[in-house]
Amino acid sequence: MKIALIGYGKMGKMIEQIAKDRGHEIVSIIDIDNPEEFESAAFASADVAIEFTAPQAAYGNYLKAFAKNVKVVSGSTGWMAEHGEEVKKMCTEGGQTLFWASNFSVGVAIFSAVNRYLAKIMNGYPQYNVKMTETHHIHKLDAPSGTAITLAEEIIENLDRKDRWVKGSQLAADGSVSGSDDCAADELSIASIRRDEVPGIHSICYDSEADKITITHDAHSRKGFALGAVLAAEYTATHNGLLTTSDLFQF
Repeated sequence: MKIALIGYGKMGKMIEQIAKDRGHEIVSIIDIDNPEEFESAAFASADVAIEFTAPQAAYGNYLKAFAKNVKVVSGSTGWMAEHGEEVKKMCTEGGQTLFWASNFSVGVAIFSAVNRYLAKIMNGYPQYNVKMTETHHIHKLDAPSGTAITLAEEIIENLDRKDRWVKGSQLAADGSVSGSDDCAADELSIASIRRDEVPGIHSICYDSEADKITITHDAHSRKGFALGAVLAAEYTATHNGLLTTSDLFQF
């Protein structure tokens, strides 16, 4: 395939290497210092653009790619509340294609399937209360993480006693703590921790008076995310519309 990269940070560079290792060609690289590249013939020639940028930039990047009829694979979070319906309409009625996921890791896709199944089981055992904790590197600005929100929404969909997720306690990189894990019975709290260079840890805990059950996904590096993004690009090249990991990984 011909792949364009939008965003050339640590993830972009890792995606570039994995894509080349899998025999793909990088035809265009767009970063903050060369936005004019969106208008180039090289970018327009791409089969798929892989986009990992900041939340405030993602939506505009989609529009620029769609204007050239380039399909997009994106891991950027934080844009859906404001632009989700508009993007969905462009992909369902406007003929554009976006593969979006909060996390592209194969391991996280498996973890997500386990999370949904466990929530279905726990729906019949109201003595267990569920909470979540996510830990990431100090450079991550959004909290909770997009992956944590996706996991929380899966729990809420399968657990009748939870109606919404809320921000729990926040442990910042400087050691300061804000917020609280206390919440209403129908709320699911997500605690966030920012420390060191942690790629990502997500733990979901079901606690009762009798015992506690915890499932955890602990990423060793960004490599799993980068490989998943390239796998998603390979899938997107031959599919259309609004796509996500449940299309790619059918567990």
